[in-house]
Amino acid sequence: MRTALALLVGTMALLAGTAHGQSIGSGSGEGAATLLGVPMKIFTYRPQGCAPRLVLASFHGQSRDGAANRDSTRPLADRLCAVVVSPEFDDVRFPSHKYQRGGVMLRGAAVPPGSRTVDMVAPLIAWARESIGQPRLPYALIGHSAGGQFLGRVAAYTAPDAVRIVIANPSTWVLPSAGEAPPYGFGNLPQPEQALRAYLALPITVLLGIDDTGSHELSMEPEAIAQGPNRLIRGRRTFAMAEAAAREHGWTFGWHKSEVPGVGHDTAKMFSSKQAFEAFHD
Repeated sequence: MRTALALLVGTMALLAGTAHGQSIGSGSGEGAATLLGVPMKIFTYRPQGCAPRLVLASFHGQSRDGAANRDSTRPLADRLCAVVVSPEFDDVRFPSHKYQRGGVMLRGAAVPPGSRTVDMVAPLIAWARESIGQPRLPYALIGHSAGGQFLGRVAAYTAPDAVRIVIANPSTWVLPSAGEAPPYGFGNLPQPEQALRAYLALPITVLLGIDDTGSHELSMEPEAIAQGPNRLIRGRRTFAMAEAAAREHGWTFGWHKSEVPGVGHDTAKMFSSKQAFEAFHD
């Protein structure tokens, strides 16, 4: 299922992620891309003095500010020599069920692959590679808070071939369980065990701020509350569940967990931390 989905999304990327002559120059900039028929602002950053080694797609939090998110990602990009692309998902076209929850469900029904928000990542990467002029440049994904929630759904319900997926301080997770339905688990999927096995094998870094124990803008729907009282505990519990599930089934486990001391719910501090940089060298 995931192989077929990867081919579908890859084909749509070629059709819907073209850069139309745009290029990403040195320093900070702004571009525009049409992703699955939706026009999007893409905020960019390209370090000076080094040849790009990575596309780093970075996803903003509840502020819905792609430019500020790009700027928070810059220190990490400079160390990695990575080109940042930070799309802006406004809250008018992308309310929480379409952004944080990935657009995988609508009024209790599954949205077909190819038209979900999570499916916009593949054409975004195609657009970035074309704009850089390197069609085979490796890519990684990073997101904080709402962006971390979005990346959790990208990881669980698409077939990303990213070299690293860094999920930082999200309010909710996709649990490694067939007992929970999307967008919180793998229940009701056509092949839940296959999808779960692929999810656990991904190169995911669970990046948690040790001081992220407050309740400001914390998701409080019943499924979220069941995951724990705050973001730190929810992340720790999800990682432990994932590790236990992989061990129980004898599956490959590609996840890592890293905790940032002295940092709470702060995008810039999380992304500029030593732990964020080290995640790309696991």
